[in-house]
Amino acid sequence: SENKLPHSSEVFVSLCIKMSAISASEKVDGFTRKSMRKAQKQRKSQGSSQYRTQSAPVELSPLPQLKDAPSTEQQELFTQKLQQCCMLFDFLDSVTDLKSKEIKRATLNELVDYVSTNRGVLVETAYPEITDMICTNIFRTLPPSENPDFDPEEDEPTLEASWPHIQLVYEFLLRFLENPDFQPSIAKRYIDQKFVLQLLELFDSEDPRERDFLKTILHRIYGKFLGLRAFIRKQINNIFLRFIYETEHFNGVAELLEILGSIINGFALPLKAEHKQFLMKVLIPLHTAKALSLFHAQLAYCVVQFLEKDPTLTEPVIRGLLKFWPKTCSQKEVMFLGEIEEILDVIEPTQFKKIQEPLFKQISKCVANPHFQVAERALYFWNNEYILSLIEENIDKILPIMFGSLYRISKEHWNPTIVALVYNVLKTLMEMNCTLFDELTSSYKADRQRGSWSDEHYELWDFYLNHVQSTEPATFDLQSTSRCISDLKLCLCSVIVDYCMK
Repeated sequence: SENKLPHSSEVFVSLCIKMSAISASEKVDGFTRKSMRKAQKQRKSQGSSQYRTQSAPVELSPLPQLKDAPSTEQQELFTQKLQQCCMLFDFLDSVTDLKSKEIKRATLNELVDYVSTNRGVLVETAYPEITDMICTNIFRTLPPSENPDFDPEEDEPTLEASWPHIQLVYEFLLRFLENPDFQPSIAKRYIDQKFVLQLLELFDSEDPRERDFLKTILHRIYGKFLGLRAFIRKQINNIFLRFIYETEHFNGVAELLEILGSIINGFALPLKAEHKQFLMKVLIPLHTAKALSLFHAQLAYCVVQFLEKDPTLTEPVIRGLLKFWPKTCSQKEVMFLGEIEEILDVIEPTQFKKIQEPLFKQISKCVANPHFQVAERALYFWNNEYILSLIEENIDKILPIMFGSLYRISKEHWNPTIVALVYNVLKTLMEMNCTLFDELTSSYKADRQRGSWSDEHYELWDFYLNHVQSTEPATFDLQSTSRCISDLKLCLCSVIVDYCMK
């Protein structure tokens, strides 16, 4: 009896055994853990960090309508309604506080309408009350993802349960910033660096509706508060660097890039060193992200905006893209090729000459890619009139780089669509410089003939295969087989020497 464990210890041991059994099954079945989490996510698709425990439930009472109040009392009533909207509720509990939730929703709707349609409501004393109500409702610690293996491309996002109220608060903030009476000189006491930092943290929300509002609001703040512009750019820079080199996860990258696209468009010339550094040290390395497809369109737009501002950045940008060119992901290669075409659409001929050789060496590899989508996307460059004109001006440099791959693919590629496209490209290149094309054709055929096996080599290889396949194990002649292998080695050595002597 002395050795018998207490009841609580027995329970603990049994739980440990069960947990170890589950983990063992998960190790056997790699899909168990992910499928279980996905099922849990489907059962509970809403989450919220909005509710904060209060000492006692408070029931809201409806206040008089602002439109019905005398003008002398409207400002006081406006303040009371702002204070009333600071009350928070638990939206994961769908049966409690229904009356108070509805009163707050109606009050927020009324405040949005009041700020949108009336002049003279944004007096100086209202600013602290307004910002306090906004901060109380929207600034919160975001809950951890319910799905640690969350894939934005496949999984449904966790929606904010308290969205019926938060949406109206965001709407109110937007109307507040856009009001003709809005005075940044007063608001800057409350909408400061701390406010912006908390706003940027919310961009990691899984709810795309919230990120869309945040994008518009941050853009308005950037436009109205000149003193915060450098700080906003620096903090976005920090978010991206953390995303690239540390976390590899941030839900609002696309939205922040969309804001930056507009900001870059407004940069004064000549570009500052910090802007160029941001392009090369942040935007170009962003191309290495695993989730590139989620924000590539916005990223490519930002890069092209920079090049339209300063064409001399074209060479380092293209060399940067070639440095980070994907090796094993065909989907990313297609995206890179699309971005390269966008860059070539705005490139200046003088800049094109600087990057044509390394660029078309990579395009030649893409054309020869066995993945037909990569090859097809690279061959589509020849459908672009401006790119064709650049190629024609530099045909003596580009054709020797491309010819080998194109000629080989026309004979060997498995996809008939690619073969047809290659024939069209070869025809176009031949029309650009027929003499050079004929010289390259003759040279290529001579190289192929010099580097290929002779009839004697093929006969020896066939003899070896037939000998091994037809010989029974019991009668296997080790001496004759060894001699055959020795001859084959000499044959291969002669081929390698011929190739090296070319």
